[in-house]
Amino acid sequence: MAKVDIRKLTDTELADFFIKYDEKTFRIRQINEWLWKKSATDFDVMSNLSVKLRELLSKNFSINNLVIDHSQVSADGTIKSAFRLYDGNFVEGVLIPSGSRLTACISSQVGCSLSCKFCATGYLERKRNLDAAEIYDQVVLINKQAQHTFGKSLTNIVYMGMGEPLLNYNNVMKSIYLITSEEGLHMSSGRITLSTAGIAKMIVKLGEDSVKFNLALSLHAADDAKRNKIMPINETNSLPILRDALRFYCKSTNNPVTFEYILFNKFNDSMEDAKKLVRFTRHFPGKVNIIEYNAISAAGFTKANPYATDAFRDYLEKNGVNARVRRSRGKDIDAACGQLANKL
Repeated sequence: MAKVDIRKLTDTELADFFIKYDEKTFRIRQINEWLWKKSATDFDVMSNLSVKLRELLSKNFSINNLVIDHSQVSADGTIKSAFRLYDGNFVEGVLIPSGSRLTACISSQVGCSLSCKFCATGYLERKRNLDAAEIYDQVVLINKQAQHTFGKSLTNIVYMGMGEPLLNYNNVMKSIYLITSEEGLHMSSGRITLSTAGIAKMIVKLGEDSVKFNLALSLHAADDAKRNKIMPINETNSLPILRDALRFYCKSTNNPVTFEYILFNKFNDSMEDAKKLVRFTRHFPGKVNIIEYNAISAAGFTKANPYATDAFRDYLEKNGVNARVRRSRGKDIDAACGQLANKL
């Protein structure tokens, strides 16, 4: 039988195991330090545990850590990595250098179930959720890349890779706890952004849980008819429903919201589209990130021309919306927004 990944056990379950084998339960704290703060992938390195205990752990448990199968480096310095999971599945993550920032873009699911028409991941089958340790491992490995390549650690983490984070809520929340905890990587929650396609009831739950990290909504159209065409999730999470959920979230957390808006040529880049976007976003603290579209072969969209992009941004700013155009990085290695598709 396959061994249980020790990182999936609660402290109570570990305590029961230790009592069964007449081991001291204070060892749990030492083991957790090795697993999370030191990111150990082998029981043999846990040098403050007895050889007998290490052998007992190795006999009964595994550590199903991710490994980097291969990486690609973009001309702009972006690094995309394919992470191999213990069951043979793959997810991708990206290290994005930009000015003084080093950002890890990480995945939360193997594939995706939302089928957004402009996103390469949306054309993949959703095979399963990642567990908290698998999400955590991506940050650990990308941070090592940052230290090796750029001589410094990550500054930011974005849950914007493969999958919909709010459809893997418990594992994502646990991973953020481990990343921010003193017992883990001890990174600031203010440096973490979770991006969602818009699962209204889970946005409400974020508010109920009073989360401290940042929220980004992949909006891409402020018109239900248009949003339905490109994001099927909108059929059950319409703009009025999302508006109410965001109001609750903002009131509960006092956090701003980032609205992500990809501009598609002659689809959502008109002044009328800009007016609708102003009307939707003006009720919330935050900003709009205008994103240039990165073409994928499965979709028939093209990116808006530069003049339309500048006019769109200028209209937002003139009407009191904090807006900026975000340039994509890593396009030459299919690492940019919407391009992750496990091209091995």
